[in-house]
Amino acid sequence: MQADEIGNKILSGNRISLEEGIFLYEQAPLPYLMKLAHGIRLKRHPENIVTWQIDRNINITNVCSVHCSFCNFCTTSKSEKAYITSIEEYTEKIEELIGAGGDQVLLQGGLNPDLGIVFYCELFLRLKQRYPEIRIHALGPPEIVFISKKEHMTVEGVIETLMMHGLDSLPGAGAEILCDRVRELVSPSKCSSSEWLEVMRIAHKKGMLTSATMMFGHLETPAERIEHLDKLRKLQDRVNGSGGGFRAFIPWPVQFENTRLAGKHKIEPVSESMYLRTIAISRIMLDNIDNIQASWLTVGTDTAQICLHAGANDMGSIMMEENVVSSAGASHRLDADGMKKVIEDAGFTPKRRDQGYKILE
Repeated sequence: MQADEIGNKILSGNRISLEEGIFLYEQAPLPYLMKLAHGIRLKRHPENIVTWQIDRNINITNVCSVHCSFCNFCTTSKSEKAYITSIEEYTEKIEELIGAGGDQVLLQGGLNPDLGIVFYCELFLRLKQRYPEIRIHALGPPEIVFISKKEHMTVEGVIETLMMHGLDSLPGAGAEILCDRVRELVSPSKCSSSEWLEVMRIAHKKGMLTSATMMFGHLETPAERIEHLDKLRKLQDRVNGSGGGFRAFIPWPVQFENTRLAGKHKIEPVSESMYLRTIAISRIMLDNIDNIQASWLTVGTDTAQICLHAGANDMGSIMMEENVVSSAGASHRLDADGMKKVIEDAGFTPKRRDQGYKILE
């Protein structure tokens, strides 16, 4: 097997196999991999634009019964730091978001055993009644599975009920690596890889837009990263015109400062070249997902700019508020003007979008 043979297959418009993806990821020279990925990106997105968004991440609660080894954010209900965000706090934060031109809230947090389906339905309904123009992007698959088990409901029933009360789309949170060997090591109490995929399958069947993520650079192998991409690709193949599906994929390196994960295992930070390699192979493997996002929050704007020449076409949100990965070491910040300048300096035209990737300006 040779990289150029696989490259010719890609350039001919053919899908590569899992084994070919692993070979490229591990063996192909980085410049060659980036060139292939950028070529695919230009075919799919020929305009010289990079999209971005204004939204706000509001944590519903920091109480969580899962305690993933890479998380510094969660706490117990007995802790003095425990909280459940009040409607008054939501109002203040959403008013600030609207004032900044934003149109979406990302609502997630811990898997709080005291919060059930009624709580989330009431919350979403109150927010929608007060701010009908705001999209609610909330509750990743782990939370959906958690609610399902707590309430003795089917996953489909939970999703339908939440949609009726204002849920617009699902984030790809909690994917980590979609391999149960790895999940047993880093987040053993969280939903399994098959449960994560099943939540997304049902959401897509209902016509819901979702995103997909991969948190990498901890205890997984390179081959398991590619297997993660292959599982997402296979699931996206099943969308079949339902109107739903993964709108974007966001790979990001684990943030592990002062975490139990770092205390127990020797973890080396993901290098710039490895992140670029991962962005590139994501674009190559995920031939049925339109948008690949560079995680500037975790890798910094300099690396994110290079990602725009390695397969990425989106820079995500300015993140008016972010508390989870920041608590484990992510420290980069951008405002709207800064985001536009970063994109322009990389040689592209910035265009603000909504969650469905509709251009807003």
